[in-house]
Amino acid sequence: MASKPTLVEIDGRQLKLTNLDKVLYPETGFTKGEVIDYYARIAPVMLPHLRDRCVTFRRFPNGVDDKSFFEKRCPSHRPEWVETAPGPGDRGGAIDYCVLSSTPAIVWAGNLAALELHTPMSRSDDMDNPTMVVFDLDPGPPAAMSECAQVALMIRDAVAALDLEMVAKVSGSKGLQLYLPLNGNHTQDHARSFALALAQLMEKHHGDLVVSEQKKELRKGKVLIDWSQNAYFKTTVCAYSLRARPRPTVSTPVTWDEVADAAEGTPLSFDAGEVLARVDELGDLFAPAVNLEQGLPATG
Repeated sequence: MASKPTLVEIDGRQLKLTNLDKVLYPETGFTKGEVIDYYARIAPVMLPHLRDRCVTFRRFPNGVDDKSFFEKRCPSHRPEWVETAPGPGDRGGAIDYCVLSSTPAIVWAGNLAALELHTPMSRSDDMDNPTMVVFDLDPGPPAAMSECAQVALMIRDAVAALDLEMVAKVSGSKGLQLYLPLNGNHTQDHARSFALALAQLMEKHHGDLVVSEQKKELRKGKVLIDWSQNAYFKTTVCAYSLRARPRPTVSTPVTWDEVADAAEGTPLSFDAGEVLARVDELGDLFAPAVNLEQGLPATG
């Protein structure tokens, strides 16, 4: 039998939390209650990267070993204080996405077993203006995190030659994601063309390690620089989001020293508890994604 709902009050909002003892990560016994506790505690540093964006949920009602589904349309049963914003539609027309702009809203999403929270490169009030460019580094076996880190350092050095800075985070799955903060006035086409040009440049000079095309036959033993995520309708997993892996790993911001160590073979993966401890010690390593203003060079 399901346990009785638990009523809680967070920042003046009342929430009804259900099935807190339900195990969502069977390998570690990590429960829904622990998922919610993680999101409540990480919310202060996660909110700057989540608020003001159209959020896509990836929900796992019966845990990470069972079926999941992506949910773009904000549920009609949401509390009235959970905001929405129009975003990229589907075959059914326009979609109102959830906008999680408070700790109670994040906790509400956690109670839906929305383990993963995915966001676009743009804010909901200006979807044509990306606030960052993303490079999603995806290893093709037997390549792994070490190779991703090597490529990440190459990309960092390439943009540094343009007097630009980047921030990095582990995806929480098997790769790395690099973000070039913009926070100015740019177009989706400009961001996308810049990402493509840089990916192709890396492939040209490091073809033994890098590929810029999605074709599976090209990716064995190499790192795909996925530039295609820079599009109006695309999303990447938000910083500090849990991932649906055997362990409750997190998409975790990392330092460039950690990336350099990973290039030499040091493991680079963090679970929920480790991330909370990192934030206590290091603060928000991903803050430049919100605060740093930079301009892209012209392309084409």
